[in-house]
Amino acid sequence: MKSGFVAVVGRPNVGKSTLVNALVGQKVSITSTRPQTTRNVIRGAVTGYENGEPSYQIVLVDTPGLHKPRTELGNRLNTLVYGTLADSDAVAFMVDATQPIGPGDRLIGERLKESGAKVVLVVNKVDKAGGDDVLEQLVKASGWDFDAYVPVSALRGTNLEPLVDELVARLPEGPLYFPADVKSDQPEEILIAEIVREKFLERLRDELPHSLAVVVDDIDATDDLVTVSARVIVERSSQKGIVIGKGGTLLRDAGTEARHELESLLGNKVHLDLRVTVQRDWQQSPSLLDRLGFS
Repeated sequence: MKSGFVAVVGRPNVGKSTLVNALVGQKVSITSTRPQTTRNVIRGAVTGYENGEPSYQIVLVDTPGLHKPRTELGNRLNTLVYGTLADSDAVAFMVDATQPIGPGDRLIGERLKESGAKVVLVVNKVDKAGGDDVLEQLVKASGWDFDAYVPVSALRGTNLEPLVDELVARLPEGPLYFPADVKSDQPEEILIAEIVREKFLERLRDELPHSLAVVVDDIDATDDLVTVSARVIVERSSQKGIVIGKGGTLLRDAGTEARHELESLLGNKVHLDLRVTVQRDWQQSPSLLDRLGFS
């Protein structure tokens, strides 16, 4: 059978996490209109069948958006992406059909071309773009001379089967890396922390979303209740008040939305205990980044 690892790369906010979730068939990576939503390397498995037996498995690796880093965290995220590329059998390089191909896209494209990787160029968001815009992106991208070019809408699930076919065609013969019924190897506490962080992203303005991290300290499960204790970490005392909101409204609303999603995910009632703490300049501190899991 064909199996292997496919890195999903592109600049921030092109829809990488949305595509991974759509291909896997369930949420394994959080999404947001905020750039640089994904901070960890997240793996999800797509397993195909023939005559009731697995015939292929694509292990999708959702990566942070490549960008010009301004913090130590940014440097580490870019390093994660390049390390993932080195370990992948193929690459899905995503560009946005609604945006011109810019310097960030060209930098990634040139890096991929130099690497000799097997690359499928994915033009995403065709549901929001005109036919001429999509054609223009395909024509411009053809200059990289990649293996294949596929227009899709990750949000609407349009044209995903041809994309899967192109990716599978570029994988080697190999084993099942995940059991056939497993969709992701993401630890439960990481997924819970990311779901909580997702609920804050759209409620916060300016640079604050990038200054926010969530760490799950404890999960205590009984037959009828899962109690989750988590910290919402910011860099400034002034940010703490913003995250809590007037009268605690923002913290309450984000926590309630997260709790509802966690109850669906875990299949049980959830008590979510959120505390907001300040870790000054955590994005610039190597030791704090190590403690937060950004090693």
